[in-house]
Amino acid sequence: DPAAATTTIGPVVSEMQFDKIQTLIDTAIAEGAELVCGGPGKPEGLATGYYVKPTIFANVSPEMTIAKEEVFGPVLSLMAYQNDDDAIAIANDTPYGLAGYVSGSDADRVLSMARRLRAGAVNLNNSPADFNAPFGGYKQSGNGREWGEFGFEEFLEVKAVLGAND
Repeated sequence: DPAAATTTIGPVVSEMQFDKIQTLIDTAIAEGAELVCGGPGKPEGLATGYYVKPTIFANVSPEMTIAKEEVFGPVLSLMAYQNDDDAIAIANDTPYGLAGYVSGSDADRVLSMARRLRAGAVNLNNSPADFNAPFGGYKQSGNGREWGEFGFEEFLEVKAVLGAND
């Protein structure tokens, strides 16, 4: 129930998004990702609405569809990496780059990794949202920005007048 205080996740936005997520879940299973929990279909007791089972996949490899697509649903893919360079290569090997997350106890290492990610926003150690910071993606996630000064500039029209005499 989206109105219940104990609810932590609601439905996805539309039938089209629900269908996209279901296809990605089915594809991940077909490509050999290990289903840890969740999976296709709606959660038990939620026959109406566009509810998706919170789903976790393990043993996901970088070439799998689920590793490359923006799911925009409650689906988590776990991938192993050998070192920081490998982790960055995996993270950047996608046509998208909306947001990334880096967590760790070494602040310098976390910041170094964040700087190397090709994403429009990078959250460090679960920091809170800042609506004064610009938000938008890289690559096929789009180049527009929302929030902050950069978001305001999206609504401005710039005019150049050339050849005018003083």
